[in-house]
Amino acid sequence: MASPVKQFEVNPIIPIEVGGLDISFTNSAAFMLLAVLVTTVLTVGAMRHRAVVPDRVQAMVEVFYEFVDNMVYENAGDPGRRYLPFFFSMFSFLLLGDLFGMLPWVGYTFTSHIIILFALALFVFVSVTAIGFWVHGLHFFRMFLPPSVPGALAPLIVPIEIISYLSRPFSLSIRLFANMTAGHVMLKVVGGFVVGLGIVGGILPLVVLLGISLLEFGIAVVQAYVFTVLSVIYLNDALHLH
Repeated sequence: MASPVKQFEVNPIIPIEVGGLDISFTNSAAFMLLAVLVTTVLTVGAMRHRAVVPDRVQAMVEVFYEFVDNMVYENAGDPGRRYLPFFFSMFSFLLLGDLFGMLPWVGYTFTSHIIILFALALFVFVSVTAIGFWVHGLHFFRMFLPPSVPGALAPLIVPIEIISYLSRPFSLSIRLFANMTAGHVMLKVVGGFVVGLGIVGGILPLVVLLGISLLEFGIAVVQAYVFTVLSVIYLNDALHLH
C-alpha cells in the first residue's frame, strides 16, 4: 500500500526549466487553475442573463455571494464591502481546493500544502497592514496599545500585541494545512484497512471510512470559512483599530 503522504506529492505534468529553475506545470498548479476556472465559469455564466426569476445555477451563485457578503458585512461593516470581490474569490478558491481533494482517485488537495496557504495568508497580512496605514497613517500603531490599558503596562502589552500581530499569517495558514493534511492521511490509512482486511473484515473500517468522509466534507467547508472570516476580521482590525 502506498504511503499515506504520497497523495500530497507535487508531480510535474508539463516539465519546464528556465535557466536551471524548475517552473514545471504541476498537478497542484492544475487543480489551482481548475478552481479558478470553475469559479469564473459559474459566476460569469450564471450572472450573464441576470434573470429576475433565476434558474438553479444563478440562484446557487446568488446565495453563495450573499453568504460571503453577509460574512464581510457582519465582521467588517460597510467599509469592508469594498474588498468583497477579493474575499469572495478567496473563499471560492479555498473551498474548491478543499473539495477537490475529496474526489476519489483523481482528486488533489492543493490546500494541504503549507507554502500555498502561507503565500495567501502573507498576502492578506501585507494587504491588510497596508490598508491600515493607508486609512490611519501612523495612528495605525495605536492598535498595539488599546486605549483602556494603563501606560505602566505598555512595555508588557505592546510586545505581546506585536508578536500576536506578526504571527497571524502563520496561524492562519497552519490551521487549514493541518486540518486538510491530517484528515486525508486518516482517510488513506482507514482506506488501507478496508482493502487489506478483505470483504468481511473490512466492513467496520468501511463504515468508519464513510463517517470520516462525511466529516471531511464538513471540515472542508468550515476551514475555508474560518480562513476567510479570520482574514475579514483582520481587515476589520485595520479599518477600525480594534
